[in-house]
Amino acid sequence: MNTSRRWICSLATLVASLSGWAAETAQPTERTEVVFAHPDTYADVRDSSFGTDKGRDAILEQLKDYLVLRSKYYVAEGQKLTVTVTDVDLAGDFEPWRGAEMTDVRVVKDVYPPKVDLEFKLTGANGKVLKEGKRQLRDLAFLSKINIDRSDSLRFEKALLDDWLRADFPRAK
Repeated sequence: MNTSRRWICSLATLVASLSGWAAETAQPTERTEVVFAHPDTYADVRDSSFGTDKGRDAILEQLKDYLVLRSKYYVAEGQKLTVTVTDVDLAGDFEPWRGAEMTDVRVVKDVYPPKVDLEFKLTGANGKVLKEGKRQLRDLAFLSKINIDRSDSLRFEKALLDDWLRADFPRAK
């Protein structure tokens, strides 16, 4: 009994020290905050022909993570970029008339370009608004561009976000 009590105390001490270590090594606050306004009304963020909330949320989470990751190259230290996404229409669409086995296959053609509508605000370290606006991101020539990672199902939307960041924000030093 004494041995098991010592073992439990040792384990508790280890867990406490690890949680303290995790708090010390936590990431600093992100330079970019991404909010999805009313995602249930978006034009097309479906993971299948009928789509699910879980699939939609997973897709939006990937876009959020990508935007946070990429924006660190454009948002300087101390600045804060707040992005509110108001609509998303993924490249391609589901064409159920192709048959039952194709109902969950997203067909990508020129007639189904990627679209992202957003509002943004860039603030400085002092809280002063440096830049803000609304953008309707479109790329009608999205299939003409070279994409390195053809296995990424969101490569067209990510390229659209990259183009926006490059156009609206100078590279952070």
